[in-house]
Amino acid sequence: MARIAFLGLGVMGYPMAGHLKAAGHEVSVYNRTTQKAKDWVAEHGGTMGETPAEATKDAEIVFSCVGNDDDLRGVCTGDDGAFAGMSTGALFVDHTTVSAAVTRELAEAASQKGIGYVDAPISGGQAGAENGALSVMCGGAQVDFDRAAPVIDAYAKICRLIGDVGAGQTTKMCNQIAIAGLVQGLSEALHFAEKSGLDGRAVVEVISQGAAGSWQMNNRYETMLDDHFEHGFAVDWMRKDLGICLQTGNEIGAALPVTALVDQFYKDVQNMGGGRWDTSALIARLRKLA
Repeated sequence: MARIAFLGLGVMGYPMAGHLKAAGHEVSVYNRTTQKAKDWVAEHGGTMGETPAEATKDAEIVFSCVGNDDDLRGVCTGDDGAFAGMSTGALFVDHTTVSAAVTRELAEAASQKGIGYVDAPISGGQAGAENGALSVMCGGAQVDFDRAAPVIDAYAKICRLIGDVGAGQTTKMCNQIAIAGLVQGLSEALHFAEKSGLDGRAVVEVISQGAAGSWQMNNRYETMLDDHFEHGFAVDWMRKDLGICLQTGNEIGAALPVTALVDQFYKDVQNMGGGRWDTSALIARLRKLA
């Protein structure tokens, strides 16, 4: 069992930290909204810090799951940041979806203090976090991954080292690129079924068993047909992620025409007031256009 700190108790981090405590680890938490940290301690036990530095004091492994590049810099650096509280030989594992550039920047800053760094973005959504069934894609040194992986197992369905620091974030970009096209295709298929007068559930029952089947189809078709989107992975977050993908694509010379198109479709959903809707809300855009 390890002494652990977990920074960021959002819809993903809150249950992930809970799985670590349930596995028997000694867990200290930090959240920008202090009441959320107090609620977590009341539910799970453990301790909390008023600052990242306070929460990470004496921790062997520190996990983070925050919002974006700036949020991650904010919890890592400065006098009250995680790196200030961590000791030489400790390990920092970041589950946030951020740019590979900020990942390498912070990994270098950690290295200057003798702190290991693994970027480990996640996929599986809120349900995956709550059920301990996340996919975790990692970048970093083998020795650091080997320390982190047995602990990550508390909430992971699969956890793999892909390459050096930054490789985890780049793999997450591949994940989001694939999802964007899948959700748009599923939205068009269900919308087409509706306009054709077909029973969407009957259609999915058949086509999900063939080559068209996907996680998105299995887990989102019912709520899409019911026009229900108050759940899941928010459109605002997806646009943040796709922005990272598109910027990186420009930098490395990778063409992402479908991703760029779907990103604009998500912008339309935001303009409809759906910024906090699940990414499957692309079908709502098609219904509005019809």
